[in-house]
Amino acid sequence: MDDKAAATADALELLMMNQTALRAAIEELSTWIRQRGSVNVHDNTMVALQALDTNADAIASTIDCLRKQPRV
Repeated sequence: MDDKAAATADALELLMMNQTALRAAIEELSTWIRQRGSVNVHDNTMVALQALDTNADAIASTIDCLRKQPRV
């Protein structure tokens, strides 16, 4: 893996960690909202968070591909 690919993989990994942390915080807030009676808001939030999960899988796959590149 060349320096550019390594830097890209590192940056993507940091962004994915941030995305995971934000997802967890949003889910916590959504659960709190649901407990106060706004089930619709919670359900809509959970659907939107599924997109983050899908994107996280794609980002992880890209990181894996970058890290598997042969050294130049």
